[in-house]
Amino acid sequence: MHYRNELRLAATAAVAAGLILAGCGGGGGDSSSGTVNGVKFTVNAPAQIAQASADDYNNNVNGIITAATLKRWKDNWAANRPAGITGKLIIFQVTVGPAGAEYIKANGTDVFTYLSPSSEWIQTRNNGVIETQSMVPDGTQMDGLMKKYNIDPTKDMIVVAMGTGSNPNAMGQGRVWYALRYWGVDKANLAILNGGNQWLNGNGLAADDFQATAGTAPNSGTFTVKNLKVDNTQLQATFGDVLAMLPGSDVNVKNDGVMIWDARSLGQYSAGLMVERGEDADSNTAGAQACASAYCAPVAPNNYMWSFQNAGSRQGHPWGTLQLQYTNMLDPTKGFAYKPKAELAAYLTGASDAKGMGFLGADYAPVGAGNAYQEGDTIIVYCETTFRAMITGIASTVILGKPTRFYDGAMVEWNSLSNIMDKEGKMILPSDSPWRTDVKSFFRPAATSATVDPRNVTGPYASSANGIINADKGYKTGETPASGGGGGGGLPANPCGG
Repeated sequence: MHYRNELRLAATAAVAAGLILAGCGGGGGDSSSGTVNGVKFTVNAPAQIAQASADDYNNNVNGIITAATLKRWKDNWAANRPAGITGKLIIFQVTVGPAGAEYIKANGTDVFTYLSPSSEWIQTRNNGVIETQSMVPDGTQMDGLMKKYNIDPTKDMIVVAMGTGSNPNAMGQGRVWYALRYWGVDKANLAILNGGNQWLNGNGLAADDFQATAGTAPNSGTFTVKNLKVDNTQLQATFGDVLAMLPGSDVNVKNDGVMIWDARSLGQYSAGLMVERGEDADSNTAGAQACASAYCAPVAPNNYMWSFQNAGSRQGHPWGTLQLQYTNMLDPTKGFAYKPKAELAAYLTGASDAKGMGFLGADYAPVGAGNAYQEGDTIIVYCETTFRAMITGIASTVILGKPTRFYDGAMVEWNSLSNIMDKEGKMILPSDSPWRTDVKSFFRPAATSATVDPRNVTGPYASSANGIINADKGYKTGETPASGGGGGGGLPANPCGG
C-alpha cells in the first residue's frame, strides 16, 4: 500500500505538470524545427496544418475538390495535374458506388482507383493509460499501406472518395485523410472528393467516367513515412490535453483559446435529457420525433440508456463543450457533399440555420451568433469514436481553415475513465487515479453495472497519456520514445505542449 501511494503521488505530480503545458489555444501556435541525427524536422502546430478552401470548391486543387476538378485531372493527368505534383493520381474509395457508378474510372498508367475501407486506416492502440479502438494507425501499419498501394506521397496526388455517398462513408473518407495528414503528408498532395458517386454521376462526372471494378493493389511500394520529415502529431489531442483545456464548471468560456465541439446527437450530449428533431432513437425516447421545434425534452427522460454506446459506464459530455451534430455539415440531396463554405462558417459563429439548428451549450439552448468559435481559438472535435467528428473536423480545418485537433480516443475512451464499476465487479479506474475524466464531466451513470463492459486500463497511475504520440515521433526518428509527457524521440518540442 505504501508503494502504491508513492506511485499515485508521483503520477499525480507528473500529470499536473504535464497538464500545465498541454493544450493548444490562442491560435494554434507556430511551427518549430530542429535536427535529429543531422536531419531537419518541422513540427507543425494546428494553425499550420489547417487549410482554407476557396469560397467556390471548384477552384480548389487540394483539400475539398469537386467532380469537375477530378474529371479534368483523370482525363489528362499529365497535362492537368496541379503544380508541384509529379507522380500518379491515386483515388481511394472507402466503399463501392451504386450500380453504374461503382468506381471512378482509372487508366492503369498514371491514374489508379482502389477500394480502401476506413478499417485499414484505424488501429487499437495504448496511450499508456488505456487501450482504445479506432485510433490513428502506427508507423508500421502506415508503411504497410504505402507498400500495398505503391504510394509516394511526396510526388503523388491522393484523392479520397466515398464511393456511395452516405453519412458513414463521409466519416470513413475523413479517417483516411486524417491518417495521412497526421503522418505528415502535405496538404498539396491530398484531396477529399465532395459528394458520393450516386450524385457525382450527372454532376461533374458522366456514366463513362465510372468502371465496374476497382484496381488491384500492386503491393510494390517502397516509401516509408519516416521519409516525411514533418511532425503533424498535434492534429491529435489526447484525453490529457482535453482535461487540461476544460473549465472548472460546465459553462461556455469564450476567452480560453479553445472551442470543444461535440459532433454527436443532442440525446447523447445531454444523456437523454434533451433531443433534437428527427434524432434517430428507439421508442424509449418517447418523444424524440415529436419535437415541434428544433429541440425538445423527451417524454420519458429517465429512459436514458438508449443514448449509450459501446457498453459504456456513463453518458454525457466534458465540461464547457458545445454540441452541433455532424449531419448539419452535409447535404444528403447532393450525395452527402459538404455544404457551401458560407453556411459552414455561419454555423461556426454560433448562428442557427433556417431550421433552428446551431451550437448548443450545457443549458441545451442555442448559444447564438458570436458565442461559439472565437477568432484565434483552436477547435477540438470529438464524438464517440472520432468517426462522426471527422466530418466536423474536415469542415473546420480543411474548409474553414481553423486550427483543429481531433480527440481521437473520444467518448468511448472518455466515458471509460471513470470510478464506476463494470459488470465483473471491478472499478474501471481507482478513485485516486489522476486520469479520472468523470470529475470534469456532466454525466449520468449506467443504470446498472451489468451493462458496463470492462476496459483495458493499463496505467491508472501513469505519468503521461502521450504513449501513442511519443511512439509515433520515435518511429519517425528511429529513436526510443520519450517516457514522459513531452518530446518523443529526439523531435523538437511540440508548439502546443503535451
